[in-house]
Amino acid sequence: MASYEISRRGLLKGMAATSALWALPAYAGMSRHTSGPPLRKPGSRPFANVPAGTDMLPQIEHIVVVMMENHSFDNYFGMLGRGDGFTLDRRGQPTAVNDDSSGNPVRAYHAPSTCQSHYDVSQSWTASHTAWDYGRMDGFVRGSSRDAMAYWTGADLPYYYDLGRTFVLCDRYFASTMAQTYPNRRFLMAATALGQVSDPLPSPTDPAPPNGTIFDRLNAYGVSWKNYFVDLATCMLFPSVPESNPQHLAPTAQFFVDAAAGTLPGFCIVDTEFNQASEENPQDIQTGEEFAARVINAAMTGAAWDKTLLIWTYDEHGGYYDHVRPPRAVPPDGIPPQVTQTYGDLYSYYGLRVPTVVVSPYARKDYVSHVVHDHTSILKLVETKWNLPALTYRDANASNLLDTLDLRGRPAFLDPPTLADPAAPTGAIACYASDPTVPGA
Repeated sequence: MASYEISRRGLLKGMAATSALWALPAYAGMSRHTSGPPLRKPGSRPFANVPAGTDMLPQIEHIVVVMMENHSFDNYFGMLGRGDGFTLDRRGQPTAVNDDSSGNPVRAYHAPSTCQSHYDVSQSWTASHTAWDYGRMDGFVRGSSRDAMAYWTGADLPYYYDLGRTFVLCDRYFASTMAQTYPNRRFLMAATALGQVSDPLPSPTDPAPPNGTIFDRLNAYGVSWKNYFVDLATCMLFPSVPESNPQHLAPTAQFFVDAAAGTLPGFCIVDTEFNQASEENPQDIQTGEEFAARVINAAMTGAAWDKTLLIWTYDEHGGYYDHVRPPRAVPPDGIPPQVTQTYGDLYSYYGLRVPTVVVSPYARKDYVSHVVHDHTSILKLVETKWNLPALTYRDANASNLLDTLDLRGRPAFLDPPTLADPAAPTGAIACYASDPTVPGA
């Protein structure tokens, strides 16, 4: 495969035995540094006495990850009325408030449109930790602007709201670190950010993760995988992965073919088009919703729906407000974040909450998961299914998302539900044209 040139807005713009399962420790939301059970180590397997590569979850044959961009739980689902969202006053309005740098209160408010072209929000290491404020969750406006307090509702995102009301909503699913896209997507693939906290241009000379990536684990044990993509594959954030695995990359259009035929691989990441359809600021969020709806609906109507598990989530919070403090997390390794000011966070706290729904015929009906999950929980799920060795301390001790499934009876969603249609996107040109702060609008 030809070599890839990669930037975020260069890469992301230019061109991600069943009964034994219930005995596994969840390690949810823990800080096991000084107490509790001993930490599981890198290289440890979920089932120590079973050979690596053994399929321990035969009911599920296809694990699909759809990771969108840059929104917090409260920003999207605060008004869902399910899970831990906003506290509302007597008028049904959120009571959440953050002060600006002058001490003036800024209350959470319904965004006037789904266009983000004028929004000034940041998910940088400094902005995220300012927002966090050592667990006070009161620095979002100081870290970004009053735009951080904006939120959307079911009128704006009808498909997502129906999805969150129907399947398993995870209201304690956190990003893996209080930082930007690249480090969080690195956690998704390798359970470590390798010191990264921002989005520098990946280079072919970047060091590979010491223990490899989840793709290396899958290759070692003959498990099929693909990264479907439009202009950027998540796996390109580790340049060695696409260079050595060109056969595992495919156009996102191929996902719809494979889903319909029931020929999806064992594990796959489905990436959107990142210029207009990832939901990142300054995009119209409804364009991303329309893409995600097509992917999720394709999985639900595909020939292998009865053996599929799909996780819809976000890489990080994008600078938008959330009221739930990130718990302590197990540091993945001895590589510290490459910053002068760590705020006492050596990858030892999760990032901010992000919207996450588990979609599967085996999804528990009428269930909201309050178990602490992060992106390495997806790795732990994959490792649990095929009994693969852990990559770092983080995934070794992560929850495995199995609380979201009921594998013991007839699947509750064997007949896939019909969800609300997504809203008709405004579109990039109209989105910018409607914003008077954009030069030339």
